Amino acid sequence: MQDIAVIEDPAAAEVSLDPIRTRILRELVQPASATQLAVRIGLPRQKVNYHLKALERYGLVDLVEERRKGNVTERVLQATAASYLISPSALAAVSPDPGRFADRFSAFWLLALAARMVQEVGRLIAGATAARQKLATFAIDGDITFRTAADRAAFAEELGIEVTRLVDKYHDGGGSPQGRRHRLVVALHPALKETSARKATNKSTSGKEQDK
Repeated sequence: MQDIAVIEDPAAAEVSLDPIRTRILRELVQPASATQLAVRIGLPRQKVNYHLKALERYGLVDLVEERRKGNVTERVLQATAASYLISPSALAAVSPDPGRFADRFSAFWLLALAARMVQEVGRLIAGATAARQKLATFAIDGDITFRTAADRAAFAEELGIEVTRLVDKYHDGGGSPQGRRHRLVVALHPALKETSARKATNKSTSGKEQDK
């Protein structure tokens, strides 16, 4: 089972978006049969089987084993990933093109870059998995609070200069046969403001952790 699977097929994306099938995928992080799933989600086994066949047809669940019980063969299935992400390629005709914006201060360009990253990394993961190789990636995720908009602008300017310096230092412009091109994306955006409900949930979770 993969940690995250990227769905590129539009038909598979449509299948996965059904609420019942989404629930089944979540339950199938651990292997289960249609009978076991029916009990968990409160649906008739025949209906669960119908949804399982659709998910299996598009490679979203895999057969783990078959168990013989009397005259009946029970099929045990498992989701192919713990989480799923729909690639922009599933909406290829209307997916964003980073080349249309090319403005480092544009939020739309940031979204287009993120969409491209999902698409490209998803395909790289699929290729690496098929070849049974590790995929070399690197990411930094953190929070920074700026006192003023001017500080934010100065930070972005200095970051751009430093990244450019590092690119100039390590970029192989000579076309070495051993070299491989990598994609570099640096992003900065405001953090989402927490809603009252989310704050209450975080406080509740924090309190439970302290009680342990």
